Amino acid sequence: MRKLNIPIIMQSNTANPAFPQLGDMPVSEFRRHAHQFVDWVADYFEQIEQHPVLPNLNPGDVRAQLPTAPPLAGEPMENLLADVDRVIMPGMTHWNHPNFFAYFAISGSGPGLLGELLSDAFNINGMLWKTCPAATELEQVTLDWLRQMLGLPQDFWGIIYDTASISTLHAIAAAREQLADLRIRAEGLAGRADVPRLRLYTSEHAHSSIDKAAITLGLGMAGVRKIPADENFRVRPEALAAAIAEDRRHGWRPFCVVANVGTTSTTSIDPVPALADICERENLWLHVDAAYGGAAAVVPEMRHVLDGCNRADSIVMNPHKWLFVPFDFSAFYTRKPEVLRRAFSLVPEYLRTAPDQHVENLMDYGVQLGRRFRALKLWFVIRYFGWDGIAARIREHIRLAQQFAGWVEAHPDFECMAPTPFSLVCFRAHPPNWDDTEKLNRLNEKLLEAVNATREVFLSHTKLQDRYVLRLAIGNLRTEEHHVRRAWELIKTQLMEIRTA
Repeated sequence: MRKLNIPIIMQSNTANPAFPQLGDMPVSEFRRHAHQFVDWVADYFEQIEQHPVLPNLNPGDVRAQLPTAPPLAGEPMENLLADVDRVIMPGMTHWNHPNFFAYFAISGSGPGLLGELLSDAFNINGMLWKTCPAATELEQVTLDWLRQMLGLPQDFWGIIYDTASISTLHAIAAAREQLADLRIRAEGLAGRADVPRLRLYTSEHAHSSIDKAAITLGLGMAGVRKIPADENFRVRPEALAAAIAEDRRHGWRPFCVVANVGTTSTTSIDPVPALADICERENLWLHVDAAYGGAAAVVPEMRHVLDGCNRADSIVMNPHKWLFVPFDFSAFYTRKPEVLRRAFSLVPEYLRTAPDQHVENLMDYGVQLGRRFRALKLWFVIRYFGWDGIAARIREHIRLAQQFAGWVEAHPDFECMAPTPFSLVCFRAHPPNWDDTEKLNRLNEKLLEAVNATREVFLSHTKLQDRYVLRLAIGNLRTEEHHVRRAWELIKTQLMEIRTA
């Protein structure tokens, strides 16, 4: 037998002889540093308002302070924590800050963070039931708890993905798989004259992840038809029905509709019951993107936001957006898990196990094989805050947004640009006698830049019918009324300075 000439590389830690030659960090050292890091994180939470929400640096500033090559010898943990303070912190945008009002605010809550720590410590791969029974079964239980909290029917089966973009990709893939006569899983789409062009439908205000899913699944951008919305930015059912009929006449194969419960720009709610009627009549898969707005259904008096979603084939909502679970965590539900499984299940011999016939192997329901123990952090959050505690926090965020919207509407120099069904306010500066759209757009762009330049608060923007609109999103656990009042004072002050400059 031929002998392999494998060179032996001698390890040297002469720079720090206290380090062990092999193996992990000693437990005693880990314990000491872990206490130090937990204290650091606790201080960070306690003193977060001492930090500006936005950093004051230029592109490349962080990178310029870091070595261009990795260290040959290990370094003490004290050096790493010192560099977190020296290099990383000055370059941080603080998403946990109470003055973070951009995009959709997300909160890394204390119990969620502890659940994440435990998940990282276990470091499991939950691809099969056998590879970690606790991970699979806790995921099933916590998602069923969440299903109950959202008021979804019992026949909705849940699985955790990382983000809503991936959840939507899986929904559209399942919708495509439901077209069993086309044999797409076995034969694909490319080069087949016997397969009609496939079309999915969504609002003109839908998230860009729908387009990306279409690109990824071989439908192309042409396979996505955007349906016009009404004056409240909700998709128009009659326009959808007309588009489907037109496409059928021209040889397209409609197969999927994506509705919204909380669009990204305005958090508008599509008329899901009417869309469900169309999908049932036309035999189309109905997926609901409730990534942000779905969480509001945890509040009993807000349960109506999911009206009609019980008739959807699938729905996604993100606990990392408004249920205080640290990023990332997307909850996906479907009434047709067997179709989802048919789209993705592929089991080589090395992944077969004895219990397979009696358990769910979650690897069968998606692209990803390896799966983190994400359920732990949702379990911790629900148990620590309780259903009522979570609902109370969401309810307060909605109250604060309504209050802010009232301030905007009452001020002669500002106006709301969309309804406020949740905790996002879309508004702009519109001084009296300013009627030129481009002039108003430039004014509001300057206003956003000026407000964010204070580094005291962080807002984002969108465009609605070519009008530049500011967005103030309330969703952080640490945000209180005085933070929202301060943001409003800054906005008014910055507008006055711009107009008098």
